Amino acid sequence: MYKKIIVAMALDHGIGAKALDVARSLKADGGEIYAVHVYEPLQGSVSAFVSEEAVNNALQKVKDALAERTRDAADVEGVLLKGHSGRAIADHAREVGADCIIIGSHKPGLRDFLIGSTAARVMRHAHCSVHLLR
Repeated sequence: MYKKIIVAMALDHGIGAKALDVARSLKADGGEIYAVHVYEPLQGSVSAFVSEEAVNNALQKVKDALAERTRDAADVEGVLLKGHSGRAIADHAREVGADCIIIGSHKPGLRDFLIGSTAARVMRHAHCSVHLLR
């Protein structure tokens, strides 16, 4: 059983509820669950063409979606991180002293073989156990 579990949630995928159920089954009494979503900041010249208001509106939508996913889960703390997803998840797990990360994975495609998946990056950088869900 795990004391602190990070559940990586891609809000545009449907893995969230399943991952939270798995986290609850693996959580020790008195344990904590963090539902984490990572957004990547705009890169390079793209940021010059997007207004600050548009960025703030998009960020608010992400916050609202995370709150919606965790609203009925009193035992889950929603966390929004900024950065590159694989690294940010592993770093946050280290910062809070998590002993388990649960992350969804999909059947790898050509793109994953060329640049790698988020789940693969988390597994490479995590200091703790990682459970992959399909």
